[in-house]
Amino acid sequence: MQLVLERSTVRPWRLDDAESLATHANNRKVWLAVRDAFPHPYTINDAHEFICQATLEQPATRFCVEVDGIAAGGIGVHPGQDVHRHTATVGYWLAEAFWGRGIMTEVVTAVTDFCFDNFPLRRISAEVFANNFASARVLEKAGFSFEGRLKNNVIKDGEILDSLLYARTK
Repeated sequence: MQLVLERSTVRPWRLDDAESLATHANNRKVWLAVRDAFPHPYTINDAHEFICQATLEQPATRFCVEVDGIAAGGIGVHPGQDVHRHTATVGYWLAEAFWGRGIMTEVVTAVTDFCFDNFPLRRISAEVFANNFASARVLEKAGFSFEGRLKNNVIKDGEILDSLLYARTK
């Protein structure tokens, strides 16, 4: 998948993205908004390992968000299995330097549209930490509906947090 958008491009990860990935992902503010599988600190070795995994996936489910010619974030779409085979979850992050520009709203909207148009999906959901107002707003602006608050659902940085569940259906 490659989507050329107004503010960014969504494309497969490349080995030459490693330096930019390590630079932008090694940010505590980014880490506080994502799952713990996203390392912190984020090293060049973490970047190489991630890119190697992402480029070997078949089909590809994790993509680079390129802004101004550099790898500035990522988005992943993870299909469900078994009785959830017509659903998927989406997760994303963006380098702090690019926050507040509407980039992720554009990316999430385009990727969701692409998935509904090209795969037999009926539902795409996302779960954000309740203290991540910006990410919740991205989902709302991308056409996702708030479905509920999951009380005491995650532990991030030693704090128990609620999660907010959003979904967009076809």
